[in-house]
Amino acid sequence: MRMHHFLFALLATTAQAGEIAYIAGTNPAERPAAAPAVTEVQKDAAWYASALTGVAQPYPASLHFLENQGNWFSPFTHAGMTPPYDLRGWHTDK
Repeated sequence: MRMHHFLFALLATTAQAGEIAYIAGTNPAERPAAAPAVTEVQKDAAWYASALTGVAQPYPASLHFLENQGNWFSPFTHAGMTPPYDLRGWHTDK
């Protein structure tokens, strides 16, 4: 219950200051207009080298999805299970 009092006090203070309050999760079906947005994703050679760990050239056409990969989580670009299931060698010493 104390968290509700804190949020109410925060909103009241912000409203008095004339600022727009943004509290995540108050309306999860709607993205607030003032919420920050990612407009560009920088993927350098190190990012591609990491994403293509354990994949031999020539790279298959099915990996074209990496061109459209944003900053969201993808299991393809992170280490998965340990050996003997580590087919791409993420957990081996390099």
